[in-house]
Amino acid sequence: MERTLSKQAAKMLQSMDVAMRSRTRKGILKIPDGDIKPMQGFSDGRLRLRIGKYRVVFVYTKDEDGNQGVHVIEIGPRGNIYK
Repeated sequence: MERTLSKQAAKMLQSMDVAMRSRTRKGILKIPDGDIKPMQGFSDGRLRLRIGKYRVVFVYTKDEDGNQGVHVIEIGPRGNIYK
């Protein structure tokens, strides 16, 4: 399963401390396992992954060959991600 990051998500990942960055990367690589729930109010199928006090917002994607992937839209603290 291919994983891609938006510019905003990549920038946030780089600004995290080393321990949280490592934990977040491992969480993204383990998708679809983890504390994942659909986000309300979005019609594009957004889901959120909880990693401690941080949230990873993502959608499942498919390429031309039908292979499934994950596109990470946003990463941030719980209080800011839902606004």
